[in-house]
Amino acid sequence: MSDYNHILVAIDFSSSAERVLNKARDIANRNNTRLSLLHIVEYLPPIDSVYEPVLSNNWVIDEAKMLEQANNSLTSFSEQQKLKDADLHSIMGTPKYEISQFVKEHQCDLIVMGSHGRHGINILLGSTTNAVLHEMPCDILAVKIKN
Repeated sequence: MSDYNHILVAIDFSSSAERVLNKARDIANRNNTRLSLLHIVEYLPPIDSVYEPVLSNNWVIDEAKMLEQANNSLTSFSEQQKLKDADLHSIMGTPKYEISQFVKEHQCDLIVMGSHGRHGINILLGSTTNAVLHEMPCDILAVKIKN
């Protein structure tokens, strides 16, 4: 394995997040490298589909509050995992796009994220790991998550 300078860990707060972080932390420790944790807040507005799919216009959401809550959760997760020097980032957007932008802006050379290994129709419904895999200019470690 080559030396890495900046490792990005995509955190989704699932039950497997700790396992994904531990893989990244092991690599970071071996390479004495910078570690960044990134959580993407993906907001999908409710759809009113009584007659036809239309975005509900009476739905109000405070995006700043959502990001604040995500930052608090990421800080708590980091503290529980006893991370001292990791950079923490919460961003609102689409995971595939935001991870790609973060990698380019912060010169990450490894992404570590979980993969559920779905097959058949489930892979057609969307997989963040699969989408990221084909878009990144750097190495990606997909940590197999047991269902």
